[in-house]
Amino acid sequence: MLSFTDVGRRFGAVNAVDGITLEVAPGATTVLIGPSGCGKSTLLRLATGLEIPDRGTVSFHQESLDAENLPRLRQRMGYVIQDGGLFPHLTAAENVTLMAGYLGWDAARIAARQALLADLVQLQPDQLDRYPLELSGGQQQRVCLMRALMLDPELLLLDEPLGALDPLIRADLQNVLRGIFTTLGKTVLLVTHDLAEAACFAGRIVLMRAGRIVQQGTLRELLERPAEPFVEQFVKAQWEPLRVLAESFT
Repeated sequence: MLSFTDVGRRFGAVNAVDGITLEVAPGATTVLIGPSGCGKSTLLRLATGLEIPDRGTVSFHQESLDAENLPRLRQRMGYVIQDGGLFPHLTAAENVTLMAGYLGWDAARIAARQALLADLVQLQPDQLDRYPLELSGGQQQRVCLMRALMLDPELLLLDEPLGALDPLIRADLQNVLRGIFTTLGKTVLLVTHDLAEAACFAGRIVLMRAGRIVQQGTLRELLERPAEPFVEQFVKAQWEPLRVLAESFT
């Protein structure tokens, strides 16, 4: 469905993405993970056409993302950015339905889709009448997810959607997201820096470093068969403290 072929993107002297080739499996969740500055968010922006590769191609359903077909292909993608990006002067419902209205959906269709999504993300109707600043961080992220899903996209792209939330809300939304991914069967490409979160969501984890993919596979494969010392160091830095903490309670 989504493929990157020898994709490179530079910012000045920095190779943010350096020759990446990757196939995102349809109907599955793929998680990009790695240290800050490794290129994972840039790769996600390349998938939406917000960044243009300096070399290589990004393709969606075998169509290259270029100026001619990008507006049409974007309507088949849902995108949740790091800080949500809700319009503060619009209510939650207006944020969610803005694009559907622009595309000429009738009121009944919009209302039915909005109600279905509100139930899916566990938001009450009165919460959709509020402005973003009147909602909690977790509620805002649920609205962002509704907006991304409004047009029933085939591909869902999420850039650290839970990164700014406190641990309890984050854990709750992880469960909500995982349920949504399972229920809808969407193709999902998600960015996080948290290995435990990656393991919560992903069938496949793609570990990046300095603009390159160093290993991809399941968490067990990364734990038991690291491709290079960096993989072992990265995994142990996050996973070992969790294992030790768990053992301390047994």
